[in-house]
Amino acid sequence: MAEGWVNFLLGDRLEAYSAGIAPQTLDPRAVKTMAETGVDISGQISKHIDDLRDIAFDLVVTVCDKAREACPVFAGGTIKLHRGFDDPPRLAQSARNEEEAMAHYRHVRDEIRAFVEELPALLGQRFNQASEQAEE
Repeated sequence: MAEGWVNFLLGDRLEAYSAGIAPQTLDPRAVKTMAETGVDISGQISKHIDDLRDIAFDLVVTVCDKAREACPVFAGGTIKLHRGFDDPPRLAQSARNEEEAMAHYRHVRDEIRAFVEELPALLGQRFNQASEQAEE
C-alpha cells in the first residue's frame, strides 16, 4: 500500500519501490482497499530487498518492526526512516466477517496515506532540493 500511495501522491517527485525480507503474494484485500481510493496496485509484485541491491536509494522507509531490525545497511547518504503500522492480515484474522476484515485494511491504508502526505515535510530541505533539481 505504501508503494502505491507514494507513486500516486508523490510520483512526480519520488519513485517508490516496495520490498521486504520475506516477500509474499500480493494481498487481494490490499488491492481491493486501495482500489476503493482510485489507486491501482494490482500490477505490483512482491520483491525481496536483495532484488533491489543495484538501486542507489535516497530514502529507505521501514513500516514494520521486523523489517526495521532486518533492514540492511545502505551505502552513501541513504536516509533511513521508520514508521510502524499495524499488519492488516494479522488484524483481519480476528475479524468476524469480511467487512470487519476490510475495516482493518482501510484503517491501515488511511494511516499510510497520512504518513506519505507528511513525507515532504519530514524530509524537509533534502526533499525540496531533490524536487528542484528534478524540475531543471
